[in-house]
Amino acid sequence: MKKRTFLKLSSAMMAAPLVSPIESWAMPEKISNWAGNLVYSTDKIVYPKSVEELQKLIVQYPKMKVLGTKHCFNTIADSKDQFVSLRDMNRMVKLDTEKSEVTVEGGMKYGELAPIIDEKGFALHNLASLPHISVAGAVTTATHGSGLKNGNLSTQVVAIQFINASGEWIELKKSDGEKFNATVVGLGALGAIANITLKLQPKFQMRQWVFEKLPLSQLRDNFETIESAGYSVSLFTDWTTESINEVWIKERSSSPSAYGGKPEFFGAAAATKNVHPIIELSAENCTEQMGVDGPWYERLPHFKMGFTPSSGKELQAEYFVSKQNAVDAILAIQKIGKQISPHLFISEIRTIDGDDFWMSPCYKQPSVAIHFTLKQDWPNVSKLLPVIEKTLEPFNAKPHWGKLFTMSPAKLSTLYPKMKEFKNLVAEFDAKAKFRNAFLSRNLYGK
Repeated sequence: MKKRTFLKLSSAMMAAPLVSPIESWAMPEKISNWAGNLVYSTDKIVYPKSVEELQKLIVQYPKMKVLGTKHCFNTIADSKDQFVSLRDMNRMVKLDTEKSEVTVEGGMKYGELAPIIDEKGFALHNLASLPHISVAGAVTTATHGSGLKNGNLSTQVVAIQFINASGEWIELKKSDGEKFNATVVGLGALGAIANITLKLQPKFQMRQWVFEKLPLSQLRDNFETIESAGYSVSLFTDWTTESINEVWIKERSSSPSAYGGKPEFFGAAAATKNVHPIIELSAENCTEQMGVDGPWYERLPHFKMGFTPSSGKELQAEYFVSKQNAVDAILAIQKIGKQISPHLFISEIRTIDGDDFWMSPCYKQPSVAIHFTLKQDWPNVSKLLPVIEKTLEPFNAKPHWGKLFTMSPAKLSTLYPKMKEFKNLVAEFDAKAKFRNAFLSRNLYGK
């Protein structure tokens, strides 16, 4: 069985009026996100192949949005007017071996980039669980991997080059300080990311081990030690029992293995074969486990790069809390597990180091992200998310910018101390709100 199960039609599409085969053939194909839960508000889309083409298009259209790999579950990238896709701007621009930096175009995906730099002897410090997302899209939404000492994917950025609403080429480097920190996690509000430069490190080998049924009592008493067990650690749970279903420990092959090959880990039993985060599903599309060494880019993600999801039958939500509040937040969610589990496939708990980016959920605080992979049933999920958000409110939880949430704009504004300054910067680069859509109008400018 594949990693994802599939739906042919989203609920929104199911509610649409039926059309005859002839009418359907004549209609433009609707654009939807990869999960199929969202049909975008326009099918008008253009595909520039160069920076010059991109600049001309941005000048041409009064309102537009840049559409990436369509992995967001909400309307952050939606437009009712015009899309520009950087699908065809997916090349490596420059590999600077002396500085250990790589510059890529805005449409480059991690799964495309990783083998190229690995062949040249380099690696990125972290990857998300899926390698099929674009670098620019991941960076601008503060998407992340895992690891106590690993920042999110935005922390790899040392320079960003984008086209503002006037068609001007803007370049900001890490040495530009706060203006750079304001721009990297830009939420698609500042312009179209044409090029982005990432810091590299020497390539490395990794292995991963999985343990099953970790008692929650161990999490209460040993959270920091458990999360420090590897270079990257993920906890998977369905909130139905007093244990974590699976612990995935990813470690560098050059490091001594403290727990690999041992029969148990804090009361959890070592898996005897490769497993899927949802234990009932086949591990065919999961990255290799059981301590087998492999390249960094074939171990940091949970799923193989050769498997590209299309319209997975799921919804996703995720909330970030300060690491110091992590255990209390996890136990609070555990208490409402019976409300969550009927609508849930699996939850993942990961750590992310703090950063300096104004609109990052990890701004100035090491964080823990509690992720929910939910059934594609928006009527029920829309009622569940406020319950989760209320439960996490004492811990000042911040939602992932690219996933589903119902939090009010007023609440969001209290969670981001630099939001006012960020909006001032948006006004500087996009005075006529060319890149502003309904999502940004609500969540940055609403009340």
